Amino acid sequence: MSATDVLTVAAEGGVIGDGRTGANLALGVGLIGVAIGWLSLARIAGRISTGNARTGAMAAIGVGLVGTALAALHLATSSGGPGTGNGMVGAIGAIPLGLIAMALGRRALSRYRRTERSAERVGHEREFGSTS
Repeated sequence: MSATDVLTVAAEGGVIGDGRTGANLALGVGLIGVAIGWLSLARIAGRISTGNARTGAMAAIGVGLVGTALAALHLATSSGGPGTGNGMVGAIGAIPLGLIAMALGRRALSRYRRTERSAERVGHEREFGSTS
């Protein structure tokens, strides 16, 4: 089974369930992505001392992308409109969640890189002395 087939089956709600299952799946993935991104930002700020901030940021970007893709695919394959029970409103709500997860992951990644460069600069100054 190819990746496209897997995403299509997931967006349609799988083998069992009604049309809302795909939207609920996209919502859950989006919420998980937001949580991962938030935890990654908290790790960089020093509020959490476990885990790797860079790995969390990359995971938030990836999970957010998957959640957005699932929601868009569900919107593209569902019939009817909002209020018909096909999960269109849930899919519409899942798209911003996926985008928020990607934004949090990108912000955490840029903060990680900034703190990494400043730590590198401090280590260089300790080793070779101040340049000014």
